[in-house]
Amino acid sequence: MKVWHGINLMWFVLFAMGAIFILMRKVDGAGAVQTPKVKTLSLLVLGAFYIFIWLCQLITLRFIRRHK
Repeated sequence: MKVWHGINLMWFVLFAMGAIFILMRKVDGAGAVQTPKVKTLSLLVLGAFYIFIWLCQLITLRFIRRHK
């Protein structure tokens, strides 16, 4: 389980770094200015991806515990 917790910590750190990056940038890679609405939408997309990863981990954990 130590590896499992380490992986979860890594995902959380990546999510936090992504959120900070989105909030700090003034322009995106295409040169579009980042308005508060665009930043919010970007954070929602990042959050949805984080929730998807979290759900996949829960399903995997359930299978691991069932087969022990």
